[in-house]
Amino acid sequence: MLIPIVSGCANHVPMDWQATGGSRGDGTVKLSIQYGINVDPQLNEQQGLDLAKQRCIAWGYQGAEAFGGVTKVCNQFDRYIGCLDNYVTKEYQCLVQ
Repeated sequence: MLIPIVSGCANHVPMDWQATGGSRGDGTVKLSIQYGINVDPQLNEQQGLDLAKQRCIAWGYQGAEAFGGVTKVCNQFDRYIGCLDNYVTKEYQCLVQ
């Protein structure tokens, strides 16, 4: 039986947020990233805010701000290695003024 060996070093990977949901009527935008094992995502928070603002402005709002926290979900777990597929979502609120 082969047992995978996992290095303790994580790769620092720059990642951009992607628009994955939201509601024009509620004035919310959801942005997400997905990454695998041994990846330490280096998130560009300004890029995320800019993307959320663009979406909100396209919907007729004035801008956006971060709303709530960040949700992290493990989509695939291995009992020996840990999480193989992470999905992180951040929500933004569109601004009226």
